[in-house]
Amino acid sequence: MYQIIAYIKFLLSSTNQHGVHSPFVYNFVTKCLYGRERYTAYSDLDNYRNTLKRSNTELEINDLGEGSKVLDSKKRKVSEMVRASSSSKKESKLLFRVAQYFKFKSILELGTSLGMGTYAFALANPSSKITTVEGCPNTLNYTKSQLAENITFINGDFKTIIPSLKQQNFDCIFFDGHHNKEATIQYFESLLSKAHNESVFIFDDIYLSKEMTEAWEYIKSHKAVTVTVDCFHLGFVFFRKEQAKEHFKIRV
Repeated sequence: MYQIIAYIKFLLSSTNQHGVHSPFVYNFVTKCLYGRERYTAYSDLDNYRNTLKRSNTELEINDLGEGSKVLDSKKRKVSEMVRASSSSKKESKLLFRVAQYFKFKSILELGTSLGMGTYAFALANPSSKITTVEGCPNTLNYTKSQLAENITFINGDFKTIIPSLKQQNFDCIFFDGHHNKEATIQYFESLLSKAHNESVFIFDDIYLSKEMTEAWEYIKSHKAVTVTVDCFHLGFVFFRKEQAKEHFKIRV
């Protein structure tokens, strides 16, 4: 019910490119979020998703985050997981466009799951360096067996892994795991040191719960953040010092 009410409010308060006066955000919206080119990578993403949907593999899940709101069993079929907890078809294609638009060379993903987002990033730039972290070893091993190119897979809880990351900064950090307020804010603040002026932080499920929306509001107000773009399912955070502090809600 919270998500339904939040979505109605979002529709009433959001806009399209015509409500955007920042050239940087206008270009992001029109050339990326609303990009109409039919990339061949879309077929690869669809094929991978269909492969997962046909899989009869059953995984024993050790969920370190909030857990699935749909699946409560410790043993879950891959085919059920991809429908319930992986990036949607529309979302994975959007992640591909964003990674290609900004030409990310280094990406950190918190929450690998079945790798729909991971694969979208990998397809966008085959030479990019992708590090993805997943708490459940069985899920990670399964996804690793499906995707191997230019991806570093790390098993562990985010709280332990983040301080051990040796890379100085990342062009993109995708927060897609442990969906609660306290954890989201903690990971955001602990990774601020890994951001540079052109970095993009992407937050998944910012309206999953009242708590997650409160975390999103906190992030928006943070002094290090200059621009945010709220697309309901995904929230984009920018640190560009040359930008005036502004927040946009864009229907995609």
